[in-house]
Amino acid sequence: MSTSTPGGKVAIVTGGGSGVGKAAALALLADGWRVAVAGRRKEPLDELAAAHPGMALAVPTDVTDPESVKALFDATVKAWGRVDMLFNNAGTGAPAQPLEDMPLEQWKKVVDTNLNGMFYGIQQAFRVMKSQKPMGGRIINNGSISAHAPRPQSIAYTATKHAVTGLTKTAALDGRKYDIAVGQIDIGNAHTEMAARMAKGVPQANGEIAIEPLMDVNIVGQSVVYMANLPLGANVLFHTVMATKMPFVGRG
Repeated sequence: MSTSTPGGKVAIVTGGGSGVGKAAALALLADGWRVAVAGRRKEPLDELAAAHPGMALAVPTDVTDPESVKALFDATVKAWGRVDMLFNNAGTGAPAQPLEDMPLEQWKKVVDTNLNGMFYGIQQAFRVMKSQKPMGGRIINNGSISAHAPRPQSIAYTATKHAVTGLTKTAALDGRKYDIAVGQIDIGNAHTEMAARMAKGVPQANGEIAIEPLMDVNIVGQSVVYMANLPLGANVLFHTVMATKMPFVGRG
C-alpha cells in the first residue's frame, strides 16, 4: 500500500455516517489513515469530520447516482491526491414480507443501492487507482452472511448480496493488471441500529422466532483495518466475521 501521500494513506468509506461504516472509518482514522466519509445524511458526516480535523473529509453522497459517486472520488483526490482504499459499504434492505407481495419500488431501491451503487464505487475506484502513481489500491466490498445464506422473506437483500460476491470475484480478477486488490467482508450480527432487532427475536428458517447473539461493531472496524493494511501483493478475498453463536454454521 502506498504511503507516498503526506499524512498517511487515503481511504473512502461509503455509508460512513453510522453503523459498520462509521466503525470502519473510526478504526481507519485511529490507525493513521485519512478518510473521506460518504453518506446520504450530512450531519453525522460533518460531526465525524469535525472530531478529526485534517484527517476526515465529509462528502455527502448518493451511491445510487453515478455522478454523485464520481464527485466523491473527485473531492477525495482534490483533497489528498490519491485513493489507496475504498470500503464499499453503503447498503439497504426492505421490510420482511412474502416475495410475491413485494412492491417493485422496494425491489428496485435495494438493487439500485446494493448492486448498482456498489458497481459505481468499484468503477470509480478502478479509474482513479489505475491512473495514480504509484498505481494500485484496495477495494473492500461489504457482502454479508446473506451473501451465503438467506433469512426468511429477504429476497431483495439476499439476491443483491449474492451479486456482490460476483462483483468481488470479477473485480479481483480484472484488478490484477492494475495492482488493485479486491476483497469482501461478510458480516454477521454486528451490533448496529440495523441489527438491534436480533436481540428481540427474529424469524428463523423453521418458522420460529429466536433471539440471536450480537457482536461489537468495532470488531468489524478492526477487520477492515487488517484487510486494508495488507501489502498489495496479498489479498483477503473473503473474510467472514460474525457473532460466534449466531445461527449460520450448520442448521442453526
